[in-house]
Amino acid sequence: MGTRHFDALPKPYKAYAKVIQSLVQKPKKRDKVLPQAEYIVDQLVIDAKHLKAYNEVCAYKNNGTVPATYLAVLAQSLQMSMMTEEAFPFALLGLVHIRNIVRQTRPISATETLTLSCKFGDLRPHEKGLEFDFITAASVAGKEVYSGITTYLVRQKVDASAAKPAIVTADKPAYNLTENWSVPENIGRRYALISGDFNLIHIHALTAKAFGFKTAIAHGMWTKARSLAALGDLPAAYEADVQFKLPMFLPAKVSFAAKTGATTVFDLSDTKSGKPHVAGTVVSK
Repeated sequence: MGTRHFDALPKPYKAYAKVIQSLVQKPKKRDKVLPQAEYIVDQLVIDAKHLKAYNEVCAYKNNGTVPATYLAVLAQSLQMSMMTEEAFPFALLGLVHIRNIVRQTRPISATETLTLSCKFGDLRPHEKGLEFDFITAASVAGKEVYSGITTYLVRQKVDASAAKPAIVTADKPAYNLTENWSVPENIGRRYALISGDFNLIHIHALTAKAFGFKTAIAHGMWTKARSLAALGDLPAAYEADVQFKLPMFLPAKVSFAAKTGATTVFDLSDTKSGKPHVAGTVVSK
């Protein structure tokens, strides 16, 4: 495995420049094999101003700790760099973020110096093409405090006979926490300025329409973070697993519902139609 070490997180704009360049250049034909690569930031110092801005846009408390989703967002700059620097076999603009898992073993202080790493996981068949993981981890003084899995879908034609059987949706639990939110049209631009994720489907209706969407859609990691923030104080050690369902077209009116406990179940759906955007769980560890 090729391992690269960094003094700081790669700048996202450098990766996006290569993504734009790939739109006008004929892509190289590559085998559908993920690179054996790992990128590591050896000493990551949290920027307090940036963390505060992230907390505000996601509605987290600015209490001196680092949300696990924040580390997942920081790791995205490593992911973008890996997909543009390595022999990545797929077009970046065709990827769909379908699942994210974050775990923390204890509260992480914003003043701690972290080692943040990211590597490719498995490439697997999916009923709509292929899916693969990025595996991330963060440690303090050699001891892991965070880990995460980000799963992307590569849409491709598949043999209809190989499709998975339809999943039967279970009855929803008796929720003890419900809220209605009005999500503004500019949330994609606001979150992009903090996360560095300037995917055009999130920025504006005009740019989203170029990719087949009727208007801009919310970032999946914003919907996850906003949902976790709505749950209030999370356990000191926990795992939060979220599946991203249908796009949230902006602006939006959505309903958040949760059943809290040792295992918390929650979902985020369109207030009017009931169509699901996010389904997730939080498990105390």
